[in-house]
Amino acid sequence: MPLNVLTLNVGNPAVERARRQRDWLARRNEDVLVLTETGSGPGTQLIAESYRDAGWSVTFPEHPDKERGVMLLARFECTVDPINAAMSYLPARLAGIAVDTDDGPLRILGAYVPSRDATEVKTTRKREWIEAFHQAYDATSDQAAVLLLGDLNVLEPGHVPPHPGQFAPFETALYTALTHRHGLTDLFRTLHPTAVEHSWARRAELGYRYDHAHASIRLLPHLAGCSYVHDTRSGKPALTDHSGLAVQLTLTATAPLITSDPAADHEATLF
Repeated sequence: MPLNVLTLNVGNPAVERARRQRDWLARRNEDVLVLTETGSGPGTQLIAESYRDAGWSVTFPEHPDKERGVMLLARFECTVDPINAAMSYLPARLAGIAVDTDDGPLRILGAYVPSRDATEVKTTRKREWIEAFHQAYDATSDQAAVLLLGDLNVLEPGHVPPHPGQFAPFETALYTALTHRHGLTDLFRTLHPTAVEHSWARRAELGYRYDHAHASIRLLPHLAGCSYVHDTRSGKPALTDHSGLAVQLTLTATAPLITSDPAADHEATLF
């Protein structure tokens, strides 16, 4: 069976929107969901509890009040990846799982990189998180293949449209360092070298490709698909202001869980 993974920025949802997001996600066929911009409130908790009650593995690091982060949901047995514990700054924004596949171990990591504005506080915050990410990645690197997904809040060099002056060199350097420092390849660009796609847009003509999937080169022979899922932001009301990003790998997880429908007619245990 192929291994299907989806990343989606859920925008720290309130309960009503979280319920709609959960129901939409439950209709998808992905085996792993990497949710970004999660929070500590009841909306994110509803998603976590619904999937936990349905038998999924839920990896959800502690979120300090008002801080944002990531959550990973998987329909097979997994262990918590050490990268979250290695993060020295805003650790809720980086987490992962380790799974066994028919081609060896696979680390699936989720990242939600801080955004930035013109203030020194936000600039320093993003710079410090990026440096902490590099250190944590280096410290936990091993022989396992890596799939890194999430909202990186950064654009690739040569992005269309270019958005000149909006990103500092240290931000663009994060994107290039994923390849040159950590050996990870942009999967969407591997399959679609010249395509113009955006995962977030203030206006239709001013889009940004913020959401990414990068993987170890050894995973490229297993890459069967990588595409954006835009209906998450096209509905009325929209599920979120980000598109999802779906990845298909010709790998099989060797320890599937017995799971049920996360959107079944039962309330999450918190409510």
